[in-house]
Amino acid sequence: MFQENSYKSKMSKTLEVFTKELSSLRTGRANASMLDLVKVDVYGQNMPINQLGTITTPEPRTINIQVWDVNNVNLVDAAIKKSELGLNPQIDGQLLRLPIPDLSEERRLEMKKIVKSMGEKCKVSIRNIRREGNDDLKKLLKSKEISEDDEKKFSKIIQDHTDNNIKLIDEKVLSKEKEIMTI
Repeated sequence: MFQENSYKSKMSKTLEVFTKELSSLRTGRANASMLDLVKVDVYGQNMPINQLGTITTPEPRTINIQVWDVNNVNLVDAAIKKSELGLNPQIDGQLLRLPIPDLSEERRLEMKKIVKSMGEKCKVSIRNIRREGNDDLKKLLKSKEISEDDEKKFSKIIQDHTDNNIKLIDEKVLSKEKEIMTI
């Protein structure tokens, strides 16, 4: 039998990943989730920064990272510098201060393009899930496990989920673009 919920949950997970990626993009304000995608090579594995120290935002334009193990300070510093965030940490013992510079107009426009591109990739993923669902429906119809009416009904349900998710992606992209362009 056809499981529409599995496709709905796949689409939801895709949207969650997209939302997480968006939150890690740098706007003009300090945001601890900007560091979520930065991985540090320690103890023989890649670990997120929040598992190596405490991340705080004491001011709107500063992120502080209190690294727990003094041996990891330089590794965290190097990982942040290697990331595409464009941040330059200042080391003070086990504390790393990350001043968030203002975004130039050029960088803001570049960030808008990145957000649009991320949104498009997410939409493609959603459409691929729709295609996968429709292909499964056709197989079930061909093997006579479901009727043509059921196939049309489930196909419409999948299309509705697809439309809703694409609308959500567009809203998130617009919201993030607005946030980036706000000085």
